[in-house]
Amino acid sequence: MSAQVEQVHDISVVIPVYQGAHSLRELTNEVASLVETTTTPLGHKFRIVELVLVDDCGPDGSSQVIKDLSNEFQWVRPVWLSRNYGQHAATLAGMAATSSRWIVSLDEDLQHDPKEIGKLLDTAVEKGAQVVYGNPSDAAPHGLLRNLASRLAKVLSAFLTGNKTPRFFSSFRLVSGEIGRSVAAYAGEAVYLDVALSWITQTVLSTPVNNRAEHRSKSGYTRRSLLSHFWKLVLSSGTRPLRVVSVTGFLVFLFGFVLAVYIVIRTIFFEVNIAGWSSVIVLLLLLGGATLFALGVIAEYLGLVVRSVFGKPAYLVVQQKQDSPLDVG
Repeated sequence: MSAQVEQVHDISVVIPVYQGAHSLRELTNEVASLVETTTTPLGHKFRIVELVLVDDCGPDGSSQVIKDLSNEFQWVRPVWLSRNYGQHAATLAGMAATSSRWIVSLDEDLQHDPKEIGKLLDTAVEKGAQVVYGNPSDAAPHGLLRNLASRLAKVLSAFLTGNKTPRFFSSFRLVSGEIGRSVAAYAGEAVYLDVALSWITQTVLSTPVNNRAEHRSKSGYTRRSLLSHFWKLVLSSGTRPLRVVSVTGFLVFLFGFVLAVYIVIRTIFFEVNIAGWSSVIVLLLLLGGATLFALGVIAEYLGLVVRSVFGKPAYLVVQQKQDSPLDVG
């Protein structure tokens, strides 16, 4: 009886490119070392079958570098966007262009080491995860203020969604190809990529990786774009904030009604020196509570509209149910 040959996991690497003129060639050479079959730390075999470089119309000469690399390497595939759409949109465009079992997204600035891909794959295979994020085991390369803001944004998003998945979010991610291409097909413009991934994945994990220093003097994100990035994360995290408005409105209405009854009883049985005070306060409490309750009801309907606009699917059919954590190739 012949021994069973272990499956080799095919991986597509997607890189959204905005200011990568000075780093793309070095990063491509690093990926080239993984084009041949490579073994992960836990013994699983994989190979990079394609490198998808998405030109996001940056201000430097990245587009020419992408052209040169695609002419030089057969496994490098360029994707050209009509204008600058941002990192998440560019990543989605790259995912849509892939065809492999797994997709890995990397930053262009050499911060993410392609050699760490094996760790992500090990976690996915051993634990049956459809999405695995690289969690930096060392200090983040950004400033203290930006690191704190990023952590706060993830914690807030975790609260708004009601689960811990947003705490894993990172641009260094391994995604099931089936999941990644499906998300690219339905995700709307206003949706945060990782939130969209969490909608249709059962198991999302993270694993420690070693990050390197960024090979660029200035980040492509301004304070304004970072704030916009954070706001998109908050808004696309779900309709839980609207539910908070609805519940708050009902509680305020209930409190106002009880307080109004108390004031009426006090007015009838006890002397009130200010004429008209009781009726005015009762009216304000009832009207204020009713208004907030009405806003809560409107918020519920708005939540339905928001889910529809974001493109959140009612279901997603996959090719095969993965019964075993090791059967994820």
